[in-house]
Amino acid sequence: MAKTSPPNADEDCILVLQGGGALGAYQAGVFDALSSVSREPDWVAGISIGAVNAALIAGNPASTRVNRLREFWELLSSSLQAPGFGMYANATARQSLNEASAAQVMLCGVPGFFSPRFPPAPYQPRGTLAAISYYDTTPLRQTLERLIDFDRINAGQVRLSVGAVNIRSGNFEYFDSTRQRIDARHIMASGALPPGFAPVEIDGEHYWDGGLVSNTPLQYVLDQPGKRRRVVFQVDLFAATGELPATLAEVTEREKDIRFSSRTRLNTTMELDLQVIAQAAQRLIAKLPPALQDDPDVLALASVRSAHAVEVVHLIYRRKHYESQSKDYEFSRLSMQEHWDAGHTDMAHTLHDPRWLKRGHSATGVQVFDLTPDSPSGKSVRLSATV
Repeated sequence: MAKTSPPNADEDCILVLQGGGALGAYQAGVFDALSSVSREPDWVAGISIGAVNAALIAGNPASTRVNRLREFWELLSSSLQAPGFGMYANATARQSLNEASAAQVMLCGVPGFFSPRFPPAPYQPRGTLAAISYYDTTPLRQTLERLIDFDRINAGQVRLSVGAVNIRSGNFEYFDSTRQRIDARHIMASGALPPGFAPVEIDGEHYWDGGLVSNTPLQYVLDQPGKRRRVVFQVDLFAATGELPATLAEVTEREKDIRFSSRTRLNTTMELDLQVIAQAAQRLIAKLPPALQDDPDVLALASVRSAHAVEVVHLIYRRKHYESQSKDYEFSRLSMQEHWDAGHTDMAHTLHDPRWLKRGHSATGVQVFDLTPDSPSGKSVRLSATV
């Protein structure tokens, strides 16, 4: 097997993690494979469960990150530890197991994550947070504070950015460790999906899950100024592409995929097109005579985005044929391990692909790598020529 390419000291390694509940174990598997080649991230950005995984990575030393991720996901999947894979080789039996697991989650909650409110929301005092959510996420706060060193995050060794929605204004907002002190509330706010979870109050404002507006932080990452070329590993949990549903159950699943994928491929292409334009603007500005360099319009163009090279490595979880619309809240140990293994396999395959190993390291240009075996494209794309 070919060796993986070593980290480049002149580039920033960035993880971009989408929301997706129980599917988040796929991201943990991706990071497991990535860290095995000593490619530790400089920056991790996430939404919802992606924010939780991001905080687990940024809030632990490199030597324990995978162990902390494993501890977290084994805790969440501890209530239904099914026997070996072989007992569920039949798709119908496996689907029944998954549905039973999802039903158990709805009735009993998830260890270390959330528990049902008692009395239920309709019987809680009007105007309280308990009256507008089905579950109590106090267990998640306790888990986060136990597994994550927030002092480490705020020390700034690895940048952390998580997105949430301000309920009052309806605006999307990022909490960024380079701009403010991060604690468990910010991570919980990013994953407070209504009506299951209550909003989280931070500095007098209340926030819901960032996935209500955008389920991927790629735009935020590319909008931030930077001084080095960037390698962005974008890990998505819902596939934008799919087949025409054949049943009502498949309709519900497909609708969820479309809604939470945030039009993944379209948005990625649009954001990288903007990056190409920003780089072209920088080259054009460099050709202008000195008398025009301080023109307000020129300065405005120069500040649009970083003009350094960007490589986006795109990994997307693709459903198994026995998974249904409950896949994002089905926390059985069997499914968790499958998701983890799928992420590890996809990342390992990508890092050993000759197209990734032979890529250039130019100072400008934009490239997209979508190299997993079952990817619809299965190719690398250069969106601008290297100059």
